[in-house]
Amino acid sequence: MADPKFFSKQWADAVRDALVAGPSDEARSGKVQIYWDFFERIKSKYPASWALGCRDLPGGNGPSYLFVGWGSGTVTDCGIIGPDDPVAATYVLTMDYADWKALHEGYDAQRTVMYRKMRLEDGNLLEFFKSIYFFVECLDVIAKVPAEYPAPAAAR
Repeated sequence: MADPKFFSKQWADAVRDALVAGPSDEARSGKVQIYWDFFERIKSKYPASWALGCRDLPGGNGPSYLFVGWGSGTVTDCGIIGPDDPVAATYVLTMDYADWKALHEGYDAQRTVMYRKMRLEDGNLLEFFKSIYFFVECLDVIAKVPAEYPAPAAAR
């Protein structure tokens, strides 16, 4: 069975399942337990939502977003917001398609955020960074969800 297309409903469903499952045992083994205790504490009370955008999605007519809503320690909503749909989330972050693909191919999630490849476009910056480790670990989980990344128009 082929991987779901990047930024499709099927991919968003797989992202939801991956986020609910959380970081892998392999990822967890690379950090001390107190880090994961902090991660779980944040997750248990995290009330926010994210709209994670791709500015130049091939074949798109504007940015599309992966919407992830959190509540009661789990993902409460996960889906795709199209370029013509209103974007409403606690935090709106975007990055270029090439950076999404690099993240999927193994580029570090923490560097993606810290080196401003993904930028916060809407939402309270200070509040966002209070839970940055939770966000980065979730971004890493999202990056590992298999997807078919279409070639940019210029590369076809």
